[in-house]
Amino acid sequence: MIAQKNDAPRAARTLRQTTIAALAVLAVLADIVPGSAQSQTIKIGVPVPLSGSSANAGTDIVNGAKLAAAHINAAGGVLGKQIELVPEDDACDAQTAVQAAQKLVDAGVVAVAGGYCSSAALPELSTFHRAGIPYVLDASSNPKLTEMGYNDVFRAIGRDDEQGPFAANFIKNSLHAKRAAVIHDNTTYAKGLADNTVEALKKDGVDVVYNDAITPGQMDYSPTLTHVASLNPDVIYYTGYFSEAGLIVKEARQLGLKMTLMGGDGTNDPTLMKTAGPAADGLIITTEPLAQFLSGAHTFVDDYTKAYGQGPGAYSVYEYDAVGVTAKAIADGKSATPAAIAAALHKITNYPGATGTIGFNPKGDRIVVGYITIIVKGNSFAPYQKQDAGGHWMAMK
Repeated sequence: MIAQKNDAPRAARTLRQTTIAALAVLAVLADIVPGSAQSQTIKIGVPVPLSGSSANAGTDIVNGAKLAAAHINAAGGVLGKQIELVPEDDACDAQTAVQAAQKLVDAGVVAVAGGYCSSAALPELSTFHRAGIPYVLDASSNPKLTEMGYNDVFRAIGRDDEQGPFAANFIKNSLHAKRAAVIHDNTTYAKGLADNTVEALKKDGVDVVYNDAITPGQMDYSPTLTHVASLNPDVIYYTGYFSEAGLIVKEARQLGLKMTLMGGDGTNDPTLMKTAGPAADGLIITTEPLAQFLSGAHTFVDDYTKAYGQGPGAYSVYEYDAVGVTAKAIADGKSATPAAIAAALHKITNYPGATGTIGFNPKGDRIVVGYITIIVKGNSFAPYQKQDAGGHWMAMK
C-alpha cells in the first residue's frame, strides 16, 4: 500500500510530462501544417525547369512569381501573412517533375503556381491532386490537364485545342497557304498543338504535306528540312520549344528555304534569336500576347526590367497573374488551406490581372483567352497580326 501511495505523485508527474510533450509536438506540427494558423508565411510552390534547355523560360517564370510576391507582401501580404515562394526544378522531365512535386508537398505549400512543359505538369498535377493542393498553371497548355475531372487545377492561359485552330486560320486566311508542313518534337505539348493544328488545317481545306516529329537535342535538322522542302509547302509550322526552333530556323535559311516559317507559343522566348541569329528575322509565332503588347502590363514590364535588368520573357506575366489570382483566392476564402483556396478560385470571375480579366470555367480553364501573331524583326519580337471582332485578320500596331 505504501508503494502504491508513493507511485501516485510519480504517475501524475509522468502524465503531466507526457501531456506537455504531446502539446509541444502538436505545436510544432501546427507550425508546419499547410495553411495552419501558426504558420508564419503562406507558401506557394513554383515548379518550373531551372535546368536543361528550357531553363531560361523557367528562370523568367520564377522572376515573375517573385515580382508578384514582392508586390503582394509590400501591400501587407494576405491574411496578415507574407507570401513565401518555393521554387523547384522539374527540368521539363516527367520523372524529375514527380520528385519536384513531392518536394513541394513535403515543404508545406498550400497552392502551386507554375508549370512550363505539359509533359512535366501532367505528373505534377497528379501528385498535387492526391495531396489536395490546387495548381494554377501559367504556361502548360495541353487540354488533358483540365480534362481529368480534378477540381483543383486552373489555367491562366489558353489550351492547345484553342491555339491550333487559331494557327490554322492564320495559315489559310492570312497567309493564303495551300500546302502546310507541321513539325513537332513528340512532347506532350508539341504533339498536342501539332495534332490540333493539323486537324483544323484539314477542316479548312489546307493540304498537310508533312506531319512528323524531330528528336529534341540534336545538332542537325537539315535532313528533315531537306525532305520537307521537297514536298513544296507554302509554310512550315514548328510546334516545339525555342531551343530547337532556333536551330531549325537557322538551318532552313542556310539551306535556302524560302517558304514562310512559323512557330507555336513554345518558341516565343528571346533565346531563339540568340540561336538563330539574323535568320530568325521574319519568323511568325502564334502566341498569347506578350507582356510588352498588353495595355495592362506596362507597370509589370517596367518593374520587371528594373528588378532583373532585362525585359520579361513570354510567361513571366502569366506567372505574375497566377500568383496574384492565388493570393486573391486566399483572401476571398479567408483561409490558407488548400481546399478553401481551390473553392475560392472556382468563384473568381473577374480578377483584374496584368494579362486581362481572369475567370475560370468549371473545368478550371481561363474563360477569356486571346491569341495573336508576332514576328521577329531586328533581333526582337514585334506585333504582327490579330483577328478583329468579325474574325478578319488585321495588322497590329
